[in-house]
Amino acid sequence: MDDHATHQRKSGELRRQLGTFDAVTIGLGSMLGAGIFVALAPAAHAAGAAMLIGLVVAAVIAYCNATSTARLAARYPTSGGAYVYGRERLGPFFGYLAGWGFVVGKTASCAAMALTVGIYAWPAHGHAIAVAVVVGLTAVNVLGVQKSAWLTRVIVAAVLAVLAAVVVTALGAEATHSLRFDHSAVSVPGVLQAAGLLFFAFAGYARIATLGEEVRDPARTIPRAIPIALAITLVVYALVAVAALKVLGPQGLAGASAPLAQVVTAAGAGKLSLAVQIGAILAATGSLLALILGVSRTTLAMARDRYLPGYLTAVHPRSGVPHRAEIAVGLVVAVLAATTDIRGAIGFSSFAVLVYYAVANAAAATLSPAEGRPSRPIPIIGLVGCVVVAFALPLSSVLAGLVVFAVGIAGYGVHRRRGRHQQ
Repeated sequence: MDDHATHQRKSGELRRQLGTFDAVTIGLGSMLGAGIFVALAPAAHAAGAAMLIGLVVAAVIAYCNATSTARLAARYPTSGGAYVYGRERLGPFFGYLAGWGFVVGKTASCAAMALTVGIYAWPAHGHAIAVAVVVGLTAVNVLGVQKSAWLTRVIVAAVLAVLAAVVVTALGAEATHSLRFDHSAVSVPGVLQAAGLLFFAFAGYARIATLGEEVRDPARTIPRAIPIALAITLVVYALVAVAALKVLGPQGLAGASAPLAQVVTAAGAGKLSLAVQIGAILAATGSLLALILGVSRTTLAMARDRYLPGYLTAVHPRSGVPHRAEIAVGLVVAVLAATTDIRGAIGFSSFAVLVYYAVANAAAATLSPAEGRPSRPIPIIGLVGCVVVAFALPLSSVLAGLVVFAVGIAGYGVHRRRGRHQQ
């Protein structure tokens, strides 16, 4: 190891070792996860065939968020994502608000992904399987981000193959339902709720930005990787949604417990259902792998600013990863996976993450043209869209989110008062 690399390790900086392909793969590993296997049914229940409108709404918000995040990540290529952006552009409180939303929301999402693996792999022992998966993937991440990127690449390839088989099978079967829907029956609240549920499956692209300190040439790599990953995901989701509606219809899809497995069965290819089950397990594993990476990096950034224990700032001298933050996140997720319900975890996660993205859009709106500000409407649409969709989620999720954010804000106040007393 040369003197510069040694200085990097000693100064607590992470190793820049990810290229565009790895960054896109990590983003796909987050977005092409369990969401596509579980979000279609509740989205159809909320909006029927008009869930396709919800998919477009979710995609527009995701595009705005991706653009704002990419410009900010190019400007601030360090770990922390919107926590850093909010702090630098809007002030410490908004940075903390974004960081708190990301950490608690994505920790809940990690638990949901782990439970998805458990439910699909061995329903009778779903919680135990979920905990075992969390422990295993935390160990993979602690060994080094390159190993994580390699494993994610394999998972993404397998999941894409399964989804392609589902789409080809469904579109090749005889149509049993029309994709048309009665415009007069479209419910705006239903479409917005469907958008929120489908957005849960889109939300992984910011994982690329939270890896900013580990990406080579971040000013060029991050703005390129985020839109590529988002575009691939949008195409895949649209094809899968159309295929599911074509075979099962809105009512059949809304009542499906395992939507994609039921799609291939109804299309006359029941033998593919096992492959779909395996695909769901791999997809949830890929999401969990990338999610733990992202949450630990934001935890590292908040610990550096003393909002979380300074003990979590350590970076391993050999693997170059924040191993204490990785282990701490893994422990919390394991506890949640052992004790929580998957539906509650998903609803709460969606609300908290939309708050995170709202801060990111607000921060992007403050950039000057010289700093790479996106077109004016983009952060505005992103901000308004995040707030509207967040409050269109089920009331229980909104109330739980408001309570947890109130607790976080109270903790911020205590931290500020302690800091003033120490001055």
